[in-house]
Amino acid sequence: MRNAVGYSLATIILIHSITIVPAAAQQSPFSGLAGTWSGSGTISLSDGSKERLRCKATYRTSSRLSLQQSLRCASASYRFELVGNAEAEGGRVTGSWSETSRGVAGTLQGRVADGRITVAVDAPGFSANLSMNTTLNRQTIAIVSQGDIRNVTVSLTKN
Repeated sequence: MRNAVGYSLATIILIHSITIVPAAAQQSPFSGLAGTWSGSGTISLSDGSKERLRCKATYRTSSRLSLQQSLRCASASYRFELVGNAEAEGGRVTGSWSETSRGVAGTLQGRVADGRITVAVDAPGFSANLSMNTTLNRQTIAIVSQGDIRNVTVSLTKN
């Protein structure tokens, strides 16, 4: 079951990483993301257990409205690596992701408003709702799911 938990957490963090919208960037939703970010967080599982995790994300922008991302995270129990692509248009964000070690993929879609977004994440056997915010060089997210993962909080800082 730990692999499913790792897969679900990886999905959530990926979605956070590729859809964050800096509050100060009104013209391009991905302005300020390019570079390397790192940080930590916690995950609360359906069995009541909690784990700390460490993450590193690398962002590249190929256009004003396009973002490519790589994310590596680890806790005491598992490791994962995700890659993703996102596009922004108007107040909407859409994209795709894959978890490279498990060969799993899914989609994401959400809305942007005032530097905060809400996103629905979908993949076979997994869905989640999350909210996120970026202020200058700090990113935070909150995730709620009804699966093995119940709550996740992650904070990243731009290096």
